[in-house]
Amino acid sequence: MIPHPKLRKPGSPALVTALILSIGAVCVSTTARAADDAAVRSGEFRPGANAGPSRPATFFTINAVLAKIDRQNGRGPGASRLASLTPSNIATDAAPAPAEAPPAGTEPFGLFTFRAPDGVLWRKWRGLEADMAKEKAVLEHCRETAESCPSHAAQFLRLIHAVNAKSGRAQLDEANRGVNAVIRYVSDYAQFGEADRWSAPLASFATAKGDCEDYAIAKYVALQEAGFPRDELRLILARDRAVRQDHAVLAARLDGRWLILDSRRSELIEDSAASSLTPLFAIDHRGVHLLAAPYAERALHAGEVEAAPAADSGGEEGWSNPDVSPGIGSGIGGPLLL
Repeated sequence: MIPHPKLRKPGSPALVTALILSIGAVCVSTTARAADDAAVRSGEFRPGANAGPSRPATFFTINAVLAKIDRQNGRGPGASRLASLTPSNIATDAAPAPAEAPPAGTEPFGLFTFRAPDGVLWRKWRGLEADMAKEKAVLEHCRETAESCPSHAAQFLRLIHAVNAKSGRAQLDEANRGVNAVIRYVSDYAQFGEADRWSAPLASFATAKGDCEDYAIAKYVALQEAGFPRDELRLILARDRAVRQDHAVLAARLDGRWLILDSRRSELIEDSAASSLTPLFAIDHRGVHLLAAPYAERALHAGEVEAAPAADSGGEEGWSNPDVSPGIGSGIGGPLLL
């Protein structure tokens, strides 16, 4: 005979006891949860302080989550995820990527130099170097025999001594002011009947006349004779956009910064302040070099005009160069010189 379990009557003591225990467990669980909620609201909750048996930790990987999302979106298991830029029609608070600044050179105006092809400027510079070598011999003779020294050579020697007595920026300032005070501006047409002639310093001091290149050359030689490092000096041929004329200045590097010695200014200025100049050529003991920079558009300042090809009439501050037209030159915001 198969024994049958005995059915307890609804009012049996065993059934009543089971119901009471179940209700008590539910009440305890509910009361504990309410107490935890109150502790969270009051800031006194301590994780795990009244917790019962904890559930086992669940671990997952980012790849597994992405794969699950791919399956939900109907993508295959071998699908690839590619990064992309934010579409233009989607707003984002992400900071825009900074624009990459063009590299800055170590030459004046933050430019780079490239050897210029042989041409008129090279011939002028080589002829000037020969003249400066002859004048150097005159200066040496004057140092040895002051009695037979020509007056203009003695005047230039006095300037050299004054420059040598100073140091740093004061040395550059002395050379700039000293030459500007001696030479009076006269165009090469008015003085020689030529479009452009470069004179060595003693020749300029002998006549007390010259144009912008002659000022710059005299300062270049005076500073070298006074002991200023020749590697830190550059004769700069530029285009002055403010007056549409060619111009020449001397650039001198002091403490890593290039200062401009200008025949039109008594004070020195940094190259970055000479905003109207488009520098084209740099000349020193190594020869003639093109100045160039990566192309960048540059807005004109108030009162400026766009650069135009230099007039070959040899006007004020004019110099002509058939090899490279200053109108297509490089410099601050200009295209690369080729």
